[in-house]
Amino acid sequence: MTTLTVKDLLPEDGTRGTLAGRVWLPQVNGPAVVAVRGDGVFDVTAKFPTISALCEEDNPAKALGSTKGERIGDLEAIVANTAPDGRDPKKPWLLAPVDLQTLKAAGVTFAISMLERVIEERAKGNPASAEAIRKEVTRLIGDDLSKLKPGSDQAMHLKQVLIDQNAWSQYLEVGIGPDAEVFTKAPTLSSVGTGMDAGLHPKSTWNNPEPELVLFVSSRGKIVGGALGNDVNLRDFEGRSALLLSKAKDNNASCAIGPLLRLFDDTFTLDDARKLDISLSVTGTDGFVLDGHSSISKISRDPTDLVTQTIGKVHQYPDGFVLFLGTMFAPVKDRDAPGQGFTHKRDDIVTISAPQLGKLVNRMRTSDECEPWTFGIGALMKNLAQRKLI
Repeated sequence: MTTLTVKDLLPEDGTRGTLAGRVWLPQVNGPAVVAVRGDGVFDVTAKFPTISALCEEDNPAKALGSTKGERIGDLEAIVANTAPDGRDPKKPWLLAPVDLQTLKAAGVTFAISMLERVIEERAKGNPASAEAIRKEVTRLIGDDLSKLKPGSDQAMHLKQVLIDQNAWSQYLEVGIGPDAEVFTKAPTLSSVGTGMDAGLHPKSTWNNPEPELVLFVSSRGKIVGGALGNDVNLRDFEGRSALLLSKAKDNNASCAIGPLLRLFDDTFTLDDARKLDISLSVTGTDGFVLDGHSSISKISRDPTDLVTQTIGKVHQYPDGFVLFLGTMFAPVKDRDAPGQGFTHKRDDIVTISAPQLGKLVNRMRTSDECEPWTFGIGALMKNLAQRKLI
């Protein structure tokens, strides 16, 4: 991992928006909630002990903007000290901008990624079979379902046609049926941030990044801001069986969120998020380059619908939650043998970016090589209590 700079982090409009994050403070051996401003990084933990608490404010952006905080340093120096290689443990570094919130993810929310999930299922996790199956699935279903509203009469008619042709799939059920796929991505506090290593299960041989918008939602179901996310995916594990979803999705360092939380204000709104274009770049030490994108405007289900299906009378989140919205990115570019598509190699650098949210940069390693996750909810509560912040 090369040393990151502020240019590798901030949105195109710099600190014009309301930016929050978390920084590890060695002097207290714990995290700080920070406001990132033009004149530095400010510790606001005395007012907001957690990002979750900040998101519970009636107007989080206004609340953060009116809190001065204590300046802890320049953003440049903190960013430069974030990557695990060469980090000075006596100086602050960036963390993922999420803490007590439950980490949720929506799947199969774009037509093109829905087709890839069907292909994975039929290939039984074998990438060598994917190309032939892709052609057959496209012949049966088509490759443009973007105008098909999930749960509509038209969608239900298509469902019956596919059932009659023995072409129905559980992924089509959540892709065009009335109920969205929403699952728990990873344990609370287990996310890695920008500059960190992201993890792949060491037994996986077919996997890919998933560039996504991550919404931050309060316990009342109010969407208050967004960040970028990499919902690291093991295509071979999930392709073998959907019951392996947890093993395909939840491994050490397999949930990356960052670089910062941009709260909704006059400079960035939910409508702006709905139009967000997210870019992806993967560069390997073998010279391989993969580029992709995901446009939230092409999502099959509106973000508010996905949030409504996540929280309500049948499920509550007292500390709020963050929600990965899914991706339209489908990695089909061959990396090695023809027809076998893309899979990660050790030390791939994955950059997920959006003009309004900055860049989330991670180096890919196996999960057992990444920094172990040791600071959980109990450790956070104990640390905040010792600092007399709760």
